Amino acid sequence: MDALWTRGPSAVREIQEVFPEKGRPAYTTVQTIVYRLEAKRAIRRVKKIGNAHIFEAVVSRNAAHRRLIDELLSLFGGRSQPIVAHLIESGKLTLEDVRDAEQTLRKLARKDKAR
Repeated sequence: MDALWTRGPSAVREIQEVFPEKGRPAYTTVQTIVYRLEAKRAIRRVKKIGNAHIFEAVVSRNAAHRRLIDELLSLFGGRSQPIVAHLIESGKLTLEDVRDAEQTLRKLARKDKAR
């Protein structure tokens, strides 16, 4: 997905070549993943050039992130506290992240009051 989000519409071979040469998955492996993503409607074929199908992302990076985070939260019964605690303890949540979150919460609160 990252290759399609970054590069735009691409063939399977182009997606495969995004991976580092060392440890690069086989063409057929990438092709299988692409076809599975197509079946899940995360990507779609947009055209055919010779024998190569060109695919593009249907799901935006932001939408994919939101869905993944929602699924993660559901594993914790919808509670964000265990995740936030882990981020703090592991040093992955900075004071700047907390300030940004506070600003976002304030903006949301203002929008709710305006309704």
